[in-house]
Amino acid sequence: MTTELFPYHRSEWNRVQRSAFVAGVAGLVLFCLGSLLVWNNVAVVFRAYLVAWSFWLGITLGCLAVLMIHYLVSGTWGLVLRSLLEAGMLTSPLVAVFFIPIVFGLPRLYTWVRSQDPALAEKQAFYLNVPFFLLRAVLYFSIWLTLAIVLDRWSRQQDTSAPYIPLRRNRLLSGPGLVLYGLTATFASIDWVMSLEPHFYSSIFGLIFGVGQMLSAFAFVIAAVIVLADVPPLNRVVIPDHLRDLGSLLLTFVMIWAYMGFSQLLLIWSGNLPDEVSWYVKRLQGGWQWFALVLLLFQFALPFLLLLSNDIKKHRRTLLAVAVIVLAMRWFDLFWMIVPAHIDAEELHGGGFWHHWPEVLLSLFGLVGLGGLWLAFFLWQLQRRPLLPIHDPELQEVMEHA
Repeated sequence: MTTELFPYHRSEWNRVQRSAFVAGVAGLVLFCLGSLLVWNNVAVVFRAYLVAWSFWLGITLGCLAVLMIHYLVSGTWGLVLRSLLEAGMLTSPLVAVFFIPIVFGLPRLYTWVRSQDPALAEKQAFYLNVPFFLLRAVLYFSIWLTLAIVLDRWSRQQDTSAPYIPLRRNRLLSGPGLVLYGLTATFASIDWVMSLEPHFYSSIFGLIFGVGQMLSAFAFVIAAVIVLADVPPLNRVVIPDHLRDLGSLLLTFVMIWAYMGFSQLLLIWSGNLPDEVSWYVKRLQGGWQWFALVLLLFQFALPFLLLLSNDIKKHRRTLLAVAVIVLAMRWFDLFWMIVPAHIDAEELHGGGFWHHWPEVLLSLFGLVGLGGLWLAFFLWQLQRRPLLPIHDPELQEVMEHA
């Protein structure tokens, strides 16, 4: 079985990689030019950048989490996705570099950096202070990168040594690895998103963020595997039954995300706590309610209804369309969570969302800029490995199924 990604079209592979890189550079140039136009309100620039960065961070960490889930539960569905997941999680160093502008924007993004609010004094002394914030960020990225490197190294050993030994190691590591991912993703979501409004608190926020990351990653790798479905050796295994399995798992992640989001809304609204309820009040008035409606319709209702059909899940183009819709809604969700954080009552009733069109444009430019570089790095990582784990003991079952 060939291990070449594009055995007959290597030049096309390089062209796609170069195009992604050029698009990334162009997107960042547009982002910088747009930033100059709104530099009198530099917080707008950093909020837009945080939205774009969080989107690509979500796919990276989601790939790591989904890969560890695959190692724990096994299943032939993961064999088709494993190389894509490994390439995605190994973009962690690039995402860490992308985090640097956020470090410079801390005073503009987070009110607790410069706040003299007595109600925050205890939090600032113990947790919400810049040195500890940066130390935690270093710890998060170190854990994620270590897990990615070790899992990838043992996966590579599977192709050069006795296949069961590295596979067993990956399974043993994935259990505690998922625990570490859950803890670090939870605290990272608190640090980087929830602390935008330091008085707000939700015990389920980290779970929503983590599930959103896995949803982003799963939608991305489904889209990628469909795009590459005619490339050897994937063309021998990507059949309608496998697409049905992947669509069913995507439906599962959509339902979990919706359940978590509704649970948070229900608990906070019924509790009627001012600091927590105000988080939703900002996001359900002044035009922001349309964002919430779009999320309800296109990140839950439409994918839910479409993915109930086996015919749709087995059809490449329709499943690809659903995956792309889910990915687009992940950006909507992050924008809806992050940008309204600094809205006050006067702004909410004086125009609301319609005052934030520069952030929409800047965030889209940042999405393309960071995404182009991310995709180029992802493709480089993917090029260094076979598209299927050719020595995996379960691969024969996949081939027979095909």
